[in-house]
Amino acid sequence: MTTPVSQEELPILEAVIGNRLTALKKDRGEFIKPSDVNSLYQSVIKQVTKLNDIRNDATVYNNRLDTLLADVFSLLSLFFLTIGKTNEAPATYSQLASMRQILDHMDESFVYNESDLAPFRRRLNELHSIIRRDSESGKHPDAMTKLLERQLGDCESVLGRLQENLSVLSAELVPVHERLITVRRKLIALAAKGCSPKADLKPLQEELRKIDSKRVDGKFLGPGGNIPASQAICSSLLEECFDIVQEIRAQEESKNVAPPLKPIYDRMIRLRAELEGLALTHRWTLRETDLWNYSQSLQEVDNMRIDGKFVDSEGNQPAGQYVLLYLLRRCYGFIYLLLSSSEPVSEELMPIANKLSTVKKCLNEVLKYGGPFNPRDLYPYQLALYQIDSMRKDGKFVGIDGSIPEGQGIVMAHLNECHELLEMLRQSMDDNDEEEELTEDDDGLGPESGATSESED
Repeated sequence: MTTPVSQEELPILEAVIGNRLTALKKDRGEFIKPSDVNSLYQSVIKQVTKLNDIRNDATVYNNRLDTLLADVFSLLSLFFLTIGKTNEAPATYSQLASMRQILDHMDESFVYNESDLAPFRRRLNELHSIIRRDSESGKHPDAMTKLLERQLGDCESVLGRLQENLSVLSAELVPVHERLITVRRKLIALAAKGCSPKADLKPLQEELRKIDSKRVDGKFLGPGGNIPASQAICSSLLEECFDIVQEIRAQEESKNVAPPLKPIYDRMIRLRAELEGLALTHRWTLRETDLWNYSQSLQEVDNMRIDGKFVDSEGNQPAGQYVLLYLLRRCYGFIYLLLSSSEPVSEELMPIANKLSTVKKCLNEVLKYGGPFNPRDLYPYQLALYQIDSMRKDGKFVGIDGSIPEGQGIVMAHLNECHELLEMLRQSMDDNDEEEELTEDDDGLGPESGATSESED
């Protein structure tokens, strides 16, 4: 529950520049300028520093100002990703926020295993290194690094709790737990399709029956007939899988989620489709700040839940809960994937990087399958590289405003690699020409050998 904003904090609330950030986000007529982002960032940090001076570090605050600041920092973080400053501390904020949402949902459902947690642990270590490096170098103000360290600590705390939950699972029950996790995910994916053929459902039901048949008096037994600890974890997961099977069957009869949840279902299906499309085409179409609207939409849907469930106007919990939660978590997963795969290249240089990536793939294919080919075959690649080379000034790619966009090293590495591949193809072409000349000489096709043959006749 949010608390009212104090009189001391009201001026800070009024000074927070969320509206300017939103306006800048919506302006797709031109590339986002690093100078604009830095100016907004410094303004926000100034207000946060004032807020830290007012507040007591030992107290947890949650009012309208905190909510607004969280939104502003999320958007600022996306701006840093957009201009290619992926490896700077502010860029980690949105990634940590996205990771926290996924970890909270995993904690709530207890549907995960060690292999699910490992990528989050690796990514947290990477983000921790970025934040620590910027903190030690003084590149960003203490107000920013403290905020990120607190957010990082929250994620590590939830992840630690998830790993602790798995640690109570006895070794004998780990294989059973893994199988149940896999079956549950397949069932949820089947339920989300809306139309689940019996042929797809039947093998999963049989798998559940096999697992259930291993229980004796409702208990899973170990190799020596002993009763391992953590029975409740596997038993509750098994029962939940059977519940999902029943829900899928009910869906087959009604061909739909419950009417009160239909608007949410339709909205989530649309969001998932759009995020799936972005996951496929993000290198060419995504501006990281576009993810802001998706994050807000998902947060709105998530906030509709009461005690973890979606309810109707009368407070009942209609059928279709598993499907909606699956779609919600799937969308959170897409956003995290898009954020974590963001490259340290500004959006201004991204078209060049994409073009070079395409040229490099084509040259590798040509080199892989070999010739014969002639100079005309290589001309399109030479032209493409010449056009890109001509964009540089003093060896650098320069932005519209005269600044040097982020990602110079990556783009130059791609460009140099393309030139090397092209040179290898030229060399290959020269070698083929030399081999043909030698073959002609060996076969005696020259005019002198022809004359000799005639005189001998």
